[in-house]
Amino acid sequence: MLFKLIGTGTDEVREKFVKDNLSSIPKGYKILDAGAGELRFKPDCDHLDYVAQDFGQYEGTGDEGLQTGDWDNSKLDIISDITEIPVENSSFDAVLCSEVFEHIPDAVAALNEFSRILKPGGILIITAPFASLTHFAPYHFCGYNKYWYQHHLTKLGFDIETLNHNGSWFSFIAQELRRTRFMGATYSSKILGSITRVAVIPIIVLLSLLSRQDRGSHEALCFNYMVRAIKKN
Repeated sequence: MLFKLIGTGTDEVREKFVKDNLSSIPKGYKILDAGAGELRFKPDCDHLDYVAQDFGQYEGTGDEGLQTGDWDNSKLDIISDITEIPVENSSFDAVLCSEVFEHIPDAVAALNEFSRILKPGGILIITAPFASLTHFAPYHFCGYNKYWYQHHLTKLGFDIETLNHNGSWFSFIAQELRRTRFMGATYSSKILGSITRVAVIPIIVLLSLLSRQDRGSHEALCFNYMVRAIKKN
């Protein structure tokens, strides 16, 4: 069973974290979905006063990396730079920012803006990759480990309640090995990529066995970190 699962399921873990945290926010709280894109989590905010913000410039196509093909910006409430959101100070009880920071040139400035627009005691929910393939280019800049959050959130007056990792070095490598067929077809030889996809199966089995005795390989590499923080009074 573990062989079948290793290197998969990262999206499910992240989505569960976000949805569980959204469900815990009291009914009627005003939440900003910062970098909302196509409003993926709006259905999970039915009990909240939901506002969607995004810069609205990504259209699904680009010259490099992974692209979606199309992208719908038509349902956004606010179109603005994430570092300059046109609302008053302390406008929101909560801010969600999921899988967005890697697409921001200055993520610290975004944190500063979240601090400005959150009320004292406000809830901040963030997920972002520690490592990922280039996607949504040219709007892709970097990844984030736990030390980045610990440094900047504390400096900006947030208490970190949760800082969870998603996956491990073993699962990350397994994921990329599973992607061999796609990468071969996209960037090299489709035939060789397919052969390699089969050839790496023994390595994935070994990674599965290694992961059973994992002693903290996420410290070196994982998919992403998932954060819940509270703005101090």
